[in-house]
Amino acid sequence: MELLLGDEAVALAAVHAGIRGAFSYPGTPATEILEAVQQFTRGQENVSADWSANEKVAYEEALGMSFTGYRALVSMKHVGLNVAADPFMSSALTGAHGGLVLAVADDPGMHSSQNEQDSRYYGHFAKIPILEPSTQQEAYDLTWEAFELSEKLQLPVMIRMVTRLAHSRANVQTRAPLAGHSLGRSTATRDWTLLPVNARRRFGRLLQLQDELRDYSAHTPFNRLMLRGPMGIIATGLANNYVLEALPTDHAFSLLKIGVYPPPLEMIRTLVYHCENILVAEEGYPYVEEQLLGLMGVPGKIIRGRTTGALPAQGELNTDLLRAALQLKSLSAYLPATALPARPPQLCQGCPHCDTFKAIVESSRDPDQPYLFSDIGCYTLGALPPFNAVDTCVDMGASISMALGAAKGGAHPVMCTIGDSTFIHSGITPLIGAIRENANMTVVILDNSTTGMTGGQDVLVGGKALVDLVLGLGMNPQHLVVIEPLSRRHDENMALIRREIDYRGLSVIIAQRECIQTARRPVKEKAAAASPA
Repeated sequence: MELLLGDEAVALAAVHAGIRGAFSYPGTPATEILEAVQQFTRGQENVSADWSANEKVAYEEALGMSFTGYRALVSMKHVGLNVAADPFMSSALTGAHGGLVLAVADDPGMHSSQNEQDSRYYGHFAKIPILEPSTQQEAYDLTWEAFELSEKLQLPVMIRMVTRLAHSRANVQTRAPLAGHSLGRSTATRDWTLLPVNARRRFGRLLQLQDELRDYSAHTPFNRLMLRGPMGIIATGLANNYVLEALPTDHAFSLLKIGVYPPPLEMIRTLVYHCENILVAEEGYPYVEEQLLGLMGVPGKIIRGRTTGALPAQGELNTDLLRAALQLKSLSAYLPATALPARPPQLCQGCPHCDTFKAIVESSRDPDQPYLFSDIGCYTLGALPPFNAVDTCVDMGASISMALGAAKGGAHPVMCTIGDSTFIHSGITPLIGAIRENANMTVVILDNSTTGMTGGQDVLVGGKALVDLVLGLGMNPQHLVVIEPLSRRHDENMALIRREIDYRGLSVIIAQRECIQTARRPVKEKAAAASPA
């Protein structure tokens, strides 16, 4: 028995299922999956678990490992799947050899994300199995199941997590680990070469597999139907927990719990036939509800959920929302009221980004206010007072691309800020275009030697190697400037930034100083080692 986060349960199940490798790019709420694999396999040389440059690369690395016959786990947050969508969609046609499991952590409520998209639609789009755990135990069991299912069907399989499950703990009963092994070299390599003639054939196979997927969904124990009274509830994944918490023990509701997709059609038909009024509870978008309603609804039946307003159209569910939808008294009425003061996020005291933003703002106020494009990272907090130095934050790498578009439109001055990890993830490609155009813009790369927003993971390229990389892309060395963001260098940094803003061409400024949190780690570790047990 282990006390595990949901993310840790996925990771431990993958290790116990005999993976040869785990691949990811940091992104909350999925970051802890790879970190847990690293922890659980420390000292084992037969399992590779390293951060990738971005989610697309991570997925392709995992797919390559699968093709050699080994089991592989790839994990990412929901918007990371946008980045990996190209290989993900194609892998449904190539199929898998060794078990290939994609763990995606969605973020309903947008705790640390720019949207709350529901990854189940991606799985439906790709026509692959989706497994959605409701508990940490199911996160472990379904991950194990996913590897078996992937090798049986020769398809990638998705595990869909959400924030509350990923970041909460519960006891998990584990199994005896398997020894990692390869299925050997496949002779069906033509299946992995998606020339049109092969792709058409493989798509035909994928369509033929849908009946088998539906049969699997109809018989798996992770989909369960219990018929009682005429009021029915369909609960998917984590929403099932809220339903169970909301209902009294002697309730008379009919319940259908869904943890495996495609949705179990016969169970749904049975529930709809039996019940007059059905509430659909889903953490995320109304995926099942929309399919159930179709275009015209179900004649003679009342179907309620997020689309009808019975549950909120956005954000996370909770027990009180379910009780209100079921016309039960709120549990909050029994709890003492607590009012906590708001604590808006802010950059850490001593953060190098503070000195960089201060220099940017004070060097660019007059005579023209620049367009300030930025990116995904802890430095996005520069949008808040006292800096107000961020006008846009859309997606990974967009700062450089958007600045380039603005510069091509004749805007001036144009500046953008991007972190070192984000630059490696998605910033290199648009910078190549900006260099070719010698675009009239200033790019500021914030090199703090870590992926700070997700806990301080290693960055693939930093320091002098980052400077050399930018030069290797063809950047004019006369307008590639390295600054050290410190208070004592403020005036000097302001002058350099002002000079590059005034230059009517492309400038790249690299602000290099280690993250204050990672700089403290060796001190903390040394103190911890010296303290008595």
